[in-house]
Amino acid sequence: MPIRPENRWLYPIDWPQLSDAIRFGRAGSRCERCGRPHRVHVAHLGDGRWWDADARRWRCGRGRRIAMGERIALARVRTTYVVLACAHLDHDPGNNAAANLAALCQRCHMLHDAAEHRWQRWWNVFSRRALRDLFEDPRFARRRLAGRD
Repeated sequence: MPIRPENRWLYPIDWPQLSDAIRFGRAGSRCERCGRPHRVHVAHLGDGRWWDADARRWRCGRGRRIAMGERIALARVRTTYVVLACAHLDHDPGNNAAANLAALCQRCHMLHDAAEHRWQRWWNVFSRRALRDLFEDPRFARRRLAGRD
């Protein structure tokens, strides 16, 4: 995931090299959670199951081989272009220890950061409301609450 400009200063100057070492050196260009390969179109069912073309097997969201007993309608199969990102497991960009970094695909990264994203959405709404309370004309706010806006 791209680094927001306001957070760029939190990362070390050699972050691109550190990220490459984790994604390509340690992880071998595969997601460390599910095993999806980097820069490959992967067929998936949307629930975590995906087709591993190298092994010619279906895998679950954790990368384990699974047997597909049911027939799959071709309309259910979607494709995703996988791009690995180097994720901080404790959500602290200042902690760049190798044990705190993981190479994750988009799906695994979003699942890992879900609580952080929920908190960020709440904070954005909270701060917007606080700014509105500070700087908005109270008469306008009463009209808006009454539905006359």
